[in-house]
Amino acid sequence: MTTIKATVRPINAADRPIIERLWLMFRHDMADFQGGLPSPDGTYHSDRLRTALEDDEWTAYLFTSGDRPVGFAFVRALSGPARVLNSFFVVRGARRSGVGMEVVREVISRHPGPWRIAFQEANTAGAAFWRRVATEIAGDAWKEEPAAVPPDVWISFTAPDQGQ
Repeated sequence: MTTIKATVRPINAADRPIIERLWLMFRHDMADFQGGLPSPDGTYHSDRLRTALEDDEWTAYLFTSGDRPVGFAFVRALSGPARVLNSFFVVRGARRSGVGMEVVREVISRHPGPWRIAFQEANTAGAAFWRRVATEIAGDAWKEEPAAVPPDVWISFTAPDQGQ
């Protein structure tokens, strides 16, 4: 597959329709691992989406390749003890191109310090990706723990401050 170069930028108000459409794709993909049918109107629950766009303790990023959207990330707990990568999505046409690792490294580097990321073990490609991310960023200095309520597994690590 061709390598796709992407940029990461904070979402602005004009991006909302794009993020809402990407959200539908994300929730559709996650239904394979978390279950759930769409609402009667064909959408998926979007409380997390609204919170990511409106809460000061969250930030949202859009990934683009040229003028094409290729994904997003929502980060929460900005002033908490650890940042949490709440939602992360790359469109299918950009997967396995290196873009996921490129953009997640950029997002994490913008918020140095402790991080926590959850994934579903049943999502074997996602589980392998998140373990690779933790290893690339933190070497062997990361840990993994099952959640109290499966199917989530949490990884945690500390992202270095690139300015030091």
